[in-house]
Amino acid sequence: MPRVSIIVPCYNERETIRLLLDAIRGQTFPVRELEVIIADGLSTDDTRREIASFQGAHPELEVRVVDNPRRIIPAALNRALEEARGEIVVRLDAHSAPKQDYVEQCVAALEAGRGENVGGLWEILPGAENWKARAIAAAASHPLGVGDARYRLGGEPQLVDTVPFGAFYRELVERIGPFDETLLTNEDYEFNVRIRQSGGRVWFDPAIRSAYFARRDFAALARQYWRYGYWKARMLRRYPGAFRIRQAAGLFVISFPLLALLGLWRPWAWFLLGLESLGYLLGLMTAGVQIGWKKKEISMVLGVPIAIAVMHFSWGSGFLWSLIDRDHSLTERRFSLRP
Repeated sequence: MPRVSIIVPCYNERETIRLLLDAIRGQTFPVRELEVIIADGLSTDDTRREIASFQGAHPELEVRVVDNPRRIIPAALNRALEEARGEIVVRLDAHSAPKQDYVEQCVAALEAGRGENVGGLWEILPGAENWKARAIAAAASHPLGVGDARYRLGGEPQLVDTVPFGAFYRELVERIGPFDETLLTNEDYEFNVRIRQSGGRVWFDPAIRSAYFARRDFAALARQYWRYGYWKARMLRRYPGAFRIRQAAGLFVISFPLLALLGLWRPWAWFLLGLESLGYLLGLMTAGVQIGWKKKEISMVLGVPIAIAVMHFSWGSGFLWSLIDRDHSLTERRFSLRP
């Protein structure tokens, strides 16, 4: 039976780190064959105290903490990889909770040769107990919000372009290199691009399931998706062939001010802007009504459209800003910490 290293980037996750550790301890995969390496960005809350409490109560599960002074996710993953001793590496996040057979399913898929990196389905849960958080969680798993991302929508087992929280043999890192520390986000996607470029496969299996806690309010959601868009643009400069139609939000966002500006000289542009705005609003409201009816929650009718619009415009504006921004170091300093 292979030894498995679970690597976890972490910063100020006091509220969820214990949920993750309890979920790992409850895995159907033998605990004696597991080790957990948490790369902590020098948390300022009680995260480390929660980890220490767990270590004291459950010595049967090996949990180690390493410092991540750069406080960015790819650096955390690489610091954890440096400490990992397992043949197989499973990447998780401190605000997630894998299902009981998560590690077992990952190991089975790797041993069956399904792919060089395997991952599964997110069950997206609210990050707080309020209507905004519930709407954000619903929007984060709706096609209008996230396109055709299998790990959010589900589907049959299949080859995909990316998976979150992937599992892979340690030798893969030795072959294609570690996570790219010049990217604050999109490190998983970039890693998977290199896998595919090297002739490897990325495999999605809905039997590999984990709970993921979405952002708790619209401001945090906006910061998250602005960062996603900004660093996605930087990644696509290196790998233009990795562009997907679901990532066209940048073009969509810029069409609104461009049509408005063009309308000063060409009245037909105002007509197109009106049609585009009306179509977009109808799409948003349809999604809100659909989810509100399904969940029997009236607040979704307003909350889901707001959340999806925040996702689109934050991602798109971040993407566009990255194309003209020349001082990436300033953006790195401002957005290195997870809000």
